[in-house]
Amino acid sequence: MKKFKFFIFNTSILIITSLIFRGIDIYFTAYISQKIGSEYVGIYQLVMSVYLFGITLATSGINLAVTRIISEELALNNSGSLKKVMKRCLYITLITSVSTSLIFWVNSDFIISKCLHNKVDKSVIHLVCLALPLISMSSALSGYFAGVRRIYKNAIGQFIEHVAKVLVCAYLINIFLPKGITYSCFALILGDLISEIISFIYTYTVYLFDKQKYSNSVELVKHNNYSHRILRISIPVAITSYIRSGLTTFKQIIIPSSLEKSGINCNQALSKYGIINGMALPVIMFPDILVKSFASLLIPEFARYNAKKDYKRIKQMAGLLLFLIGGCALLLTIILFIFSDILGIWLYKDSSIGFYIRILAPLATFIYVDTVVDSILRGLDAQIGVMIINILDLLISTSFIYFAVPKLGVIGYIISIYISEVLNFTISLFQVIRIVYFKKAKI
Repeated sequence: MKKFKFFIFNTSILIITSLIFRGIDIYFTAYISQKIGSEYVGIYQLVMSVYLFGITLATSGINLAVTRIISEELALNNSGSLKKVMKRCLYITLITSVSTSLIFWVNSDFIISKCLHNKVDKSVIHLVCLALPLISMSSALSGYFAGVRRIYKNAIGQFIEHVAKVLVCAYLINIFLPKGITYSCFALILGDLISEIISFIYTYTVYLFDKQKYSNSVELVKHNNYSHRILRISIPVAITSYIRSGLTTFKQIIIPSSLEKSGINCNQALSKYGIINGMALPVIMFPDILVKSFASLLIPEFARYNAKKDYKRIKQMAGLLLFLIGGCALLLTIILFIFSDILGIWLYKDSSIGFYIRILAPLATFIYVDTVVDSILRGLDAQIGVMIINILDLLISTSFIYFAVPKLGVIGYIISIYISEVLNFTISLFQVIRIVYFKKAKI
């Protein structure tokens, strides 16, 4: 009962704070879109695609490895090993993140010309390079707090980061915008870098105090293979993440180019991309933050049950979660569809955004349920399968964008989004049914 109450407490904290964060993000996106326009929202989305690829290379699956190993060690009452695990994880993530930053720095000219249409200066990429080590180490520390079930400490760090980002970016964009619209992306990424510095200082300081709780704990089962265990989880996840993130970045980069081939100019293509990807989709994804907050706590829970071989409990939890999330997701989809025009006008002062929100609203059910399904699979040590599914989805949807969008235009891009989400959901759900109700049931 105590563990259940603790789970509910962590879930509530995550849901409340995540709602606040996503609300801040959407409001901030609306504010930025009114400041710089839909075309430069599209450019900013391209910059963020490159940024996220860098984050994937830098973190290299370390968050999941930390959460899994910390959860397993606590389940086996081996808390004396936690500091050693974290020390190894931080060393590994520092090496990967600094290496990634060097690669991006050296190739900044290529990234600007080939990926960002020469719309921003290479100083934007240099800012990204400075942020990557901080983000990577923060990811490892976040995995630690998830593993020890003190998720509220992550929530506080994220709150500080979000508030700092909004305040700093709003201040910087008012300074840089008079110098020219091209400076807007520099202001936004600089604001992000400053917020990451603040967040890392907080998170690392809290970790230093938190780990003292285990200072007197004895390592009951001594292992010399912590690095091996970390790499066993992180390397396969990293490799598949690299492929997935690389394909995702490539997919995002070719969308404006494919739209341009359909008969519209570059500025119009970037504007449509900004409207759909940077304005309409974030509204569709807003309720998903509720699901992600809950789902992130499922990984350590299912990892514990899996470590104890409690397959009956796994089956019961999986069935209940899919039923509840499916019902809630359908309700949220209906709400988004009905109030799409109101949301477009309220957030962006533009009814045309509501049109795209309504078209994309049916995707919400697939997205929300798939989030929970992926977390269940990761908790059951099936993270490689999740990545393979994501890669397959990306290969198919990217191929559709490359070959069909030049002929179909914006409608083709929307169809590609549906293909991606529905395919991912269907295969992932099949994997959960196969593992939970057939494979585990036979053991």
